[in-house]
Amino acid sequence: MKKLIIIAIIFSVITATVNSISGCTVSQAVAAKSGATLWGENCLRCHNTPSPTDFSDAQWETIGMHMKLRANLTNDEIKKVVEFLKSAN
Repeated sequence: MKKLIIIAIIFSVITATVNSISGCTVSQAVAAKSGATLWGENCLRCHNTPSPTDFSDAQWETIGMHMKLRANLTNDEIKKVVEFLKSAN
């Protein structure tokens, strides 16, 4: 019985370690991408993207909040995308 408990504990520790390492990898991958790259990768999945000059900075902020929820983007991702779009105005 003791062996089973020890094996379960070791398995739990290994699983937690692997999950935390893979979580960091995703964050680092997003951090390395520009707003333009994230915009191209995420927005084109569902629709044709408008020109960055089609909307004002305030409109891009609103669109960003909406699309963050619709496209399941992280705060870092949407911040970079919106900054890229606003830089064209």
